[in-house]
Amino acid sequence: MSSKRVSEDVPPYIKVYEDGSVERLVGTEIAPPGVDPETGVSSQDIVFSPETGVSGRLYRPDLTAGKLPLVLYFHGGAFIISSTADPKYHRMLNILVKEAKIILLSVDYRRAPEHPLPTAYDDSWAAVQWVASRFSGESWLTEYVDFDQVFFAGDSAGANISHHMAIKVGLGEVGGGLKIGGIVMIHPYFWGEEAIGVEGENPVFKAAVDKWWRFVCPSGRGCDDPWINPFVGDPGLERLGCGRMLVCVAGNDILRERGRYYYESVVKSKWKGKAEFVETPGEDHVFHVMDPNTLNSRNLINRCAQFINHPPQLSSSYSS
Repeated sequence: MSSKRVSEDVPPYIKVYEDGSVERLVGTEIAPPGVDPETGVSSQDIVFSPETGVSGRLYRPDLTAGKLPLVLYFHGGAFIISSTADPKYHRMLNILVKEAKIILLSVDYRRAPEHPLPTAYDDSWAAVQWVASRFSGESWLTEYVDFDQVFFAGDSAGANISHHMAIKVGLGEVGGGLKIGGIVMIHPYFWGEEAIGVEGENPVFKAAVDKWWRFVCPSGRGCDDPWINPFVGDPGLERLGCGRMLVCVAGNDILRERGRYYYESVVKSKWKGKAEFVETPGEDHVFHVMDPNTLNSRNLINRCAQFINHPPQLSSSYSS
């Protein structure tokens, strides 16, 4: 590939060549599903959208009694890299599933540039609809899932997806009486044309993040597209289709300003749910994915597990 001419270079993620081929520079490793020897968690890949071939990796803990909460997890990677088979995500999610004692479906949405946005959102919504259908084609899963405790979760781009999926649920766009107990947003990937806070201290990095977004979303709206900047115009936060929310940021992450602003905006909005906020000092973006076994990573994963297993209140879930 090195002899071909590059038409677009989007460091550190990807190169696009003049013949239309792409070379992802990171996030290409693959871990197979199976039984994890460290946690006892089992996983398998399931195609839930035959029309598009989009699949998910399903995780189950080493437990047999009773029904468990279900988490739909959306991985990060700037909508460009990584997958459900990424060894870093596979390792972290095995730990989360064991700690939280949950069923988890990690969604393998299609990525840009082969599939520009909003494809990733469409694929993620197909996963939500599949859950609402009670796992059409895989009805055996209903034996394990408590449909009164369904959660959305994700990091970075996946946290962004979680927000937009919750808005669609709040608008009544999913049937089946699906209830969303809450959403977990870890280091959410929101941005904007105008820098806020520490974003303005590093114009070179600000320009790089701007380029990442314009690369994946050719809408012509730039970084004030509502997909990446939900505060353009009316954010409609009161329409969030969940009763609880956990927003997590990292103290050294340039995206922390947007995560904090998102949390504060949700609290000030007319949304009737309860939002919680966690900041991990001294850590950078998705540190818990890079190494899930550090003390701070374990604390964050355990905090997410505690949130998911919070005893549900009468108003703690939203159904469309």
